[in-house]
Amino acid sequence: MNSVPEGYGVPAYAGQIRRLLQRVQPYVQLVKPRILAMLIFTEYCAMVAAVKGVPSLRPTFSAVLGLALTAGGAAAINMWYERDIDAHMERTAHRPLVTGAVAPRTALWLGLGLGALGVAWLTATVGIWPAALALAGYFYYAVVYTMWLKRRTPANIVIGGGAGAIPPLIGWAAVTGRPAWAAWLMSFIIFLWTPPHFWSLALYRATDYARAKVPMMPQVRGAAATKRRMVVYATLLLGASAALTGTMRHPLMYLAGAALLGLWFWLGNWRLLRASDADTTWARRTFVASLLYLPAYFAWMALCAVV
Repeated sequence: MNSVPEGYGVPAYAGQIRRLLQRVQPYVQLVKPRILAMLIFTEYCAMVAAVKGVPSLRPTFSAVLGLALTAGGAAAINMWYERDIDAHMERTAHRPLVTGAVAPRTALWLGLGLGALGVAWLTATVGIWPAALALAGYFYYAVVYTMWLKRRTPANIVIGGGAGAIPPLIGWAAVTGRPAWAAWLMSFIIFLWTPPHFWSLALYRATDYARAKVPMMPQVRGAAATKRRMVVYATLLLGASAALTGTMRHPLMYLAGAALLGLWFWLGNWRLLRASDADTTWARRTFVASLLYLPAYFAWMALCAVV
């Protein structure tokens, strides 16, 4: 009986696969996969709401791939430009350009190439509106936010939040031809959610941002002023989510769920406001709540638009 040579077979292939994944992992990190997943999810939920059902496979695949390429490219440009900042922050010190796993020039060309490919793909498959919106989002995040706003003004997140708010517009336009007012309202909801999300992070990562000399709101205006603004945004978010009620198949069901989610998130921000500025416990909790709120809200919105 022939014996299997040593080093050949399943263990050897497993080792090869493991080494391949280790080489690919830094490039996956470069496109910020967790943020990318959230962007794609909000895009898809908007597509579901637009057609009030499950969108057909072709525009879904085209829109998701196009957004993944353009948003991933913008993330790579962001990491390329901010590698000096990332090196001073505990949260980002493991990123591939800081560790040397990816060369800066490689990241730059990858970011530019992915962005161009994504816009070309969307233009060819789902039309000019989704492509133009994706290009706007790419430019907004890579240039307006990353290169202009972030290092210059404590309003960086407020203004820069427009970049993350574009996916629902792309998704809606991909299945209907152009974004409607409901898609703009979904985009506005993400825009309002962004400051409480990032400012809660900045409150408990204050040392990181101070060391990197990034003028986040808590470092420039102080914790108390930041927390008051967060409550204002959470209040506006609650009202904006209620404004979508008329577009739902079951408006009362939608309103009840949106109100409960919005009140829960608002109460977290209110509790943070009441907490001591020196205590970061509620800042962490509010940040986690923001990570849960957005996908929960969009999932509920999509469900109520269909059921």
